[in-house]
Amino acid sequence: RLFDLDPDLLPLFQYNCKQFASPQECLSAPEFLDHIRKVMLVIDAAVSHLENLSCLEEYLCNLGKKHQAVGVKAESFSTVGESLLYMLEKCLGAAFSPEVQEAWSKLYSAVVKAMQRGWETLPGGD
Repeated sequence: RLFDLDPDLLPLFQYNCKQFASPQECLSAPEFLDHIRKVMLVIDAAVSHLENLSCLEEYLCNLGKKHQAVGVKAESFSTVGESLLYMLEKCLGAAFSPEVQEAWSKLYSAVVKAMQRGWETLPGGD
């Protein structure tokens, strides 16, 4: 869903200087699948620390800095969030109620805000 929403994100996923000719090629690459696992680990950490997200602040800020360094724009995280919600809706079906959607949106927003604070600590950050 990510590349359907924003095909311009594809060039950001270059592993060992390899550029993918198509979203399908990227989606099946072991490096991309590893990246998705890492994203899900961040989401898992946020869920696990739901009552104390501030303990992840330094980690998430550093993650934001790393993403900025490779050319990711802060706005791209909304597309990732939309893709995450789409995946949850498809997996959860009827259990993906408006309340569940709101809870996930709030959690994801908190994670992204912490990552964006990493942008603010760099010269030229958005």
